[in-house]
Amino acid sequence: MGRAWTSAGRRAVVEEAEVAVDRAGTPLVWYVSYGSNLRSSRLAYYLAGGTMPGTTHVYPGCRDRRPPRATAPLLLPGSVYFALESKVWGGGMAFYDPAVPGLAAARAYLLSRQQFVDIAAQEMHREPGGDLDLDLTALLGAGRAVLGPGRYETVLLVGHWGPVPLLTFTAPWGLADVALTAPSGAYLDMLAAGLREGNGWPPARIAAYLAGLPGAHGVWQPDEIAGRLTAADVTESAG
Repeated sequence: MGRAWTSAGRRAVVEEAEVAVDRAGTPLVWYVSYGSNLRSSRLAYYLAGGTMPGTTHVYPGCRDRRPPRATAPLLLPGSVYFALESKVWGGGMAFYDPAVPGLAAARAYLLSRQQFVDIAAQEMHREPGGDLDLDLTALLGAGRAVLGPGRYETVLLVGHWGPVPLLTFTAPWGLADVALTAPSGAYLDMLAAGLREGNGWPPARIAAYLAGLPGAHGVWQPDEIAGRLTAADVTESAG
């Protein structure tokens, strides 16, 4: 797996990531996000529950509501693309296809296995602690677990950081099997904010990356996305 850790990110995670359990003996995994959870404030609703401003969806949160133990940027082999329609943001949702040539920007969060399963349940519109049958031992052996036909019901092992597995969710289909859908501006804003916050990318790189993804390509221009980033900066400064 291709990784692009920043030096600061590596220093922040190396102590925790060299062991597969925390000091209390809790098994750990890296949850790898490539969509709206690139932004930590967005992931916080999956962990702690609540309704994100500007949306109506209520997240039940995890049984363990603690924040991630660490976070770090990385690159995955493959591509992010946009398809279907988001009930939260409108427009296409981000999915990951590891078989497509290229590199996909992502962000890893060090969580307990239970937290990961609870986030997976919420992505699959199930209740945390409910009937989600995710056998992580089998997943680590097979590299892939298909838990249903829906959008984020396939869990992938995309690599390891030391002994700790890196896991993400995507659809059971690939890029070539689905009609593309352009993402909404609000969704791109969230991804752009996450790439700047977690990956440290400048606006021009963010805009070029997002505008080049299948589903956004030809619909969103880099200067449009960069302009939205600038407008967001102005709004935050004014606030």
